[in-house]
Amino acid sequence: MRYHFAFVSSGTTVTFVQNNWLLIMVFVLSGAMLSWSYIQRLLAAGRDIGTLEATRLINSSHAVLLDVRETKEYEGGRLPRALHIPLSQLATRGSELSRHAGKPIIVYCMIGNRSRSANAALARLGFTDVYNLRGGYKAWKDAGLPVEK
Repeated sequence: MRYHFAFVSSGTTVTFVQNNWLLIMVFVLSGAMLSWSYIQRLLAAGRDIGTLEATRLINSSHAVLLDVRETKEYEGGRLPRALHIPLSQLATRGSELSRHAGKPIIVYCMIGNRSRSANAALARLGFTDVYNLRGGYKAWKDAGLPVEK
């Protein structure tokens, strides 16, 4: 018994692509969308850390907590001893962090999206030891860790 593995000849391949170009485009785009968050994490300036590693960095390395949420969000609750520089002001106020240059900086927002942008801005300002709190303020609060009002 012999098997032939030539399922599609080149003529039928072209016909298939011509008849199903929209299906192929949707397939390629959905694959790209699924892999985008992974690629974005690889290219990000800072590393994502969870609440456990964040508390370890705070306790052992005296890490600085940087809240990049807007003022109204910050006033609703924040991590203990967190510095507040909204993302919209980080480029102009980033020099305020220069006295903390030797310490790790843990950046957070509400759920972790804006803090990734802040990590890139801090990298442009020359900070190298920058971390993103995965899940942001919400993850910290959900873990039952202390917050200030």
